[in-house]
Amino acid sequence: MANANIYLTLLLLLSILKWGQSASNYVQEACSVTTYRALCISTLAPFSSSAKISPSRWARAGVSVTIGETKKVTQYLLKVKKRREMRGRYRLTLSDCIECFRDAIDQLHCSLGVLRNLSARHFYEQMGDVATWLSATLTDQDTCLDGFENPRGKQAKMVQYKVLRSSYFTSNALALVNKLATSGL
Repeated sequence: MANANIYLTLLLLLSILKWGQSASNYVQEACSVTTYRALCISTLAPFSSSAKISPSRWARAGVSVTIGETKKVTQYLLKVKKRREMRGRYRLTLSDCIECFRDAIDQLHCSLGVLRNLSARHFYEQMGDVATWLSATLTDQDTCLDGFENPRGKQAKMVQYKVLRSSYFTSNALALVNKLATSGL
């Protein structure tokens, strides 16, 4: 009886390990098309068990985490503005960044809405729309970064870092959407 319990416990542990490897393989395969692979793997790993090998689920997950990151950066920018921590040329630049990030959030939500309602009949049109919105989001993030080129001061450098990092999320999401577009439904 004790041997049977040990055997069952070992089988259970092996199946858990195998499942963990499969989940890890899913996210690594999905993120293989992204530029910022380590960021992709670390942020999308929780979606492995539900997304598995589905390009549409990985694309939705990529856009979802990008929305979360973009919202966090927007909140940070609003906090910096409210505290009046930026001086000189950065004050106006900060306001422009906030506007860019609000636009980006709208575009990301449009993208996610389409990805949730894909249809075979309109698939390529939908993919074109999503790719356009994600590209526009990258443009908004780049526009914000332009104002913080060669930043002076700790706060300006922190804004630059956070905005740049959010653009990495968007880039990864766009890569996942492009993978979906090429693989089809």
